[in-house]
Amino acid sequence: MKRSPRPRRTVELPKSLHQRLNMYALAAGAAGVSAIALAPRADAKIIYTKTNTPIPVCKPYSLDLNHDGTTDFTISNCVNGMSSIGWAWVGVDTVYAPRTSQLNEVVWHSGFAADLPPNAPVWKNRTFGEYYPVMAACTLRQDRSSYRTTNRGPWRDAQSRYLGLKFSIAGQTHYGWARLNVKLNKKCNFVVTLTGYAYETIPSKLIFTGHTKGPDDIGVEEPDAALTIPTSEPATLGALALGAPGLSIWRRKELALQGE
Repeated sequence: MKRSPRPRRTVELPKSLHQRLNMYALAAGAAGVSAIALAPRADAKIIYTKTNTPIPVCKPYSLDLNHDGTTDFTISNCVNGMSSIGWAWVGVDTVYAPRTSQLNEVVWHSGFAADLPPNAPVWKNRTFGEYYPVMAACTLRQDRSSYRTTNRGPWRDAQSRYLGLKFSIAGQTHYGWARLNVKLNKKCNFVVTLTGYAYETIPSKLIFTGHTKGPDDIGVEEPDAALTIPTSEPATLGALALGAPGLSIWRRKELALQGE
């Protein structure tokens, strides 16, 4: 004879306990959603701008590293000349940051703006120049029927070299770089091209020349908006909140639901 299934035994919980369990479950769920919403995002830390911009002769280029509409540095490609002598130079002009007295500065070496290689750190331990840093210069002199040139500066034939830059955003120091190609032609004139620039968005944090993203520049996969919670989880959280008596009550309820 087929036996009829036994009715499940149930345990009636006090109304006050039901309310405490429900309140705890709601609080725990809200806390979980809040924790996800408030979790820090790994946003991009280096802002890089790719370009291929020639620096015309006698037309200074205004470099705005962070694209806020304010010139941070001015790159110049200058030529002067007379009947018996002529000269040309390339330089980067440091300017005062708006609303502060801090001067934007360039990494300096041996009296010139340094031509840094790739992967060079730009940070507080560098030597920065506080006045107009010349990058390269050429002097053309007429000597009887011939001309002779005198060249100075590390940038006179530089390919993919970097200016190390320190500038201010809202009164805080940031570091960046600008990549340029500089070529001296036979007429003692320079051909200058800006090929890219970048800056670190975190104040006072170093940046490496040529780096367009940092170790923290990773994407974060957003969690699914529909959060699934195991059915027994609210009861378990409520039991934990109640301590040992709560665990005992939760265990009896589980056994009753299983028909044991």
